[in-house]
Amino acid sequence: MPDERYIAIADDHALFRKGLAVLINLFPNYKVLFDASNGKDLIAHINPKQLPDIVLLDINMPEMDGYATAEWLKNNYPEIKILALSTMDAETAIIKMIRSGAKGYVLKDAEPAELKLAFDEVMSRGYFYNELITRKVMNNVNQLTQQKNTTGTFANLSERELEFLKYVCTEMTYKEIADKMYLSVRTVEGYRDNLCEKLDLKTRVGLAMYAIKNNLVRL
Repeated sequence: MPDERYIAIADDHALFRKGLAVLINLFPNYKVLFDASNGKDLIAHINPKQLPDIVLLDINMPEMDGYATAEWLKNNYPEIKILALSTMDAETAIIKMIRSGAKGYVLKDAEPAELKLAFDEVMSRGYFYNELITRKVMNNVNQLTQQKNTTGTFANLSERELEFLKYVCTEMTYKEIADKMYLSVRTVEGYRDNLCEKLDLKTRVGLAMYAIKNNLVRL
């Protein structure tokens, strides 16, 4: 790992991001390159000659939110690692940020040590998933997507189950998914429970990660 890694922060709360910058500058081998008040401000600050290694990205921001900013970064500078930093712990927010390009998700009330760990792991492993998206879920997803397992796994999934998996990766509620599939909510929840058991997963996030890893949805 090089001596210094550069961090950019995008958050619309000035006191929070300025305080966060002070904290990060205390971490060995990390330095804040710049901070921005929203996605548009972040883009305006980016210098192709000196890109940040990691962008810490809030979700709820005016003008250009975290989802749109992550998509832009993914499309224009895929080498930049994106870490979502938010107060939102809803499954739909996590799934949408992952689909938008985030490599990890950290809550704003996390301890400084967890943020430092997130930096270290996203640089060394390419991702960071804490209790929100556990390593166990990721390991299960990775095992399921290995070539020796994929064919057998897909063979056991029905067309309706595959359709449900695609909807799981959206912001739709289970009621909205049920309406879309012309099913009852109870039936849709049955699909969820059966798929979790069949794929050895535990949460909607796990199901979404499985669908993404297996290219069932377009990122």
